[in-house]
Amino acid sequence: MRIGLFGGSFDPIHWGHVQPVLEAASQLGLDRVIYLPTGRPPHKPNRALAPALARYAMAELALLDLGQLWVSALELSESAPSYTIDTLLHFRRERPGDELCLLVGADSYAELRSWHRCGEILAAATIAVLARPGIAAPTSLQAVLPPARVAFVANRPLAVSSTEVRRLLARGERPPADWVPKPVVDFAFKYQLYR
Repeated sequence: MRIGLFGGSFDPIHWGHVQPVLEAASQLGLDRVIYLPTGRPPHKPNRALAPALARYAMAELALLDLGQLWVSALELSESAPSYTIDTLLHFRRERPGDELCLLVGADSYAELRSWHRCGEILAAATIAVLARPGIAAPTSLQAVLPPARVAFVANRPLAVSSTEVRRLLARGERPPADWVPKPVVDFAFKYQLYR
């Protein structure tokens, strides 16, 4: 199987986290994409987040009807940061016959050299770069990677951000329906995650 891995804080998950991944799965022939909500993102050490289990639940709600997209609790620990290389090595052990593809936004791709054990990440998986609104995908890492190890996905970037969604929810306002799946908004309101 060809497995995509897509990590993030998903605070909260929105259509900008879903539609580009569906397009990437189609273009890259991925059989399944596994979302990995992280309990404690290493690149956001001081930012307050909704509880990890709540972010996991919102991801499940958003993806429930999308059979190709799954959610994993692997990175949910809030006691220590989760590192991408550890996740990749976990899936290598658990699914030795599968081909792994790490999906990252163009903004994350630009910072990939600073990631923990970057060289091992590049050796462990194909990197698929998703377009992000207003961010041009850098090509400098292409010189480091063999051409078969990086793919630039021609997805339609959606102009929605978790920051703006949180701001609306904190004011008690519902985000536009084409920004966030309704069950995610209902869950956030029920548990007052952003108030």
